[in-house]
Amino acid sequence: MNPAVKGFFDRDTWTVTYVVYEKPTSSCIIIDSVLSYDPKSGRTHTKMADEVIEFIKKNELKTEWILETHTHADHVTAAPYLRSELGGKVAIGDHISVVQSVFKDIFNLENSFPVDGSQFDRLLKDGEEIHFGKLSFKALFVPGHTPACMAYQVGDAIFVGDTMFMPDVGTARCDFPGGDAHVLYQSMKKILSFPPQTRLFMCHDYPPNGRPVQFETTVADEKKFNIHMHDGITEEQFIEMRKKRDATLEMPVLILPAIQVNIRAGEFPAKESNGVAYLKIPLNAV
Repeated sequence: MNPAVKGFFDRDTWTVTYVVYEKPTSSCIIIDSVLSYDPKSGRTHTKMADEVIEFIKKNELKTEWILETHTHADHVTAAPYLRSELGGKVAIGDHISVVQSVFKDIFNLENSFPVDGSQFDRLLKDGEEIHFGKLSFKALFVPGHTPACMAYQVGDAIFVGDTMFMPDVGTARCDFPGGDAHVLYQSMKKILSFPPQTRLFMCHDYPPNGRPVQFETTVADEKKFNIHMHDGITEEQFIEMRKKRDATLEMPVLILPAIQVNIRAGEFPAKESNGVAYLKIPLNAV
């Protein structure tokens, strides 16, 4: 059974949140939610997440799962807020422990911070399939952008996370800790081995040349038109391109606050004696 998909585009972070469901009144899952964060003031708000909540309540959907494709470096997840408003369980791929271990050291987090993924309700293994209502999602391990990336297949649709973008944008960077262009190439091959008509839903869109925002394409169009990964591009060519391009990219604006929150499944650090939670900014360390 093929799903209905509703995308919500957050222009501040160029991120798409998806609600995936069968029909009104059915069960649903949410993929890659956004908690809005102002880096100048350190304040958060829930405007984007509230749009998702409004849609789910209007259509009388039952939220069963809130899924993360990976530990995002460009936005803060709204998973705990959505769970408090809608219910459901928060899940991520089971390699999250690798990412947690790296960033626990980078941010010198408290000794009690566990690096076993226990902050999440469920850790998903490659190939694991979970039913929600009459639909099901299948976890697909697609590392390369990070060592813990997952895509999710629901019927004829795959939610690809940051493996690739719309054909005129290309593919994800591989210069974060644990990233690997060789591994990403193999992960994209895995996704592009699905039937040509398979729908692919992007986690981001960065529209070039003023085109309208788009976040749905197909395996066929990616194989034919993707500027970094179309048919005929060898692994060696892709790795060379990716390394040269990654060397020119700036760090995402929200990487330091976002990673600290996202490795905690979206929870903020514990409040200190004055009742305020704080995030760390490592100086000259990243």
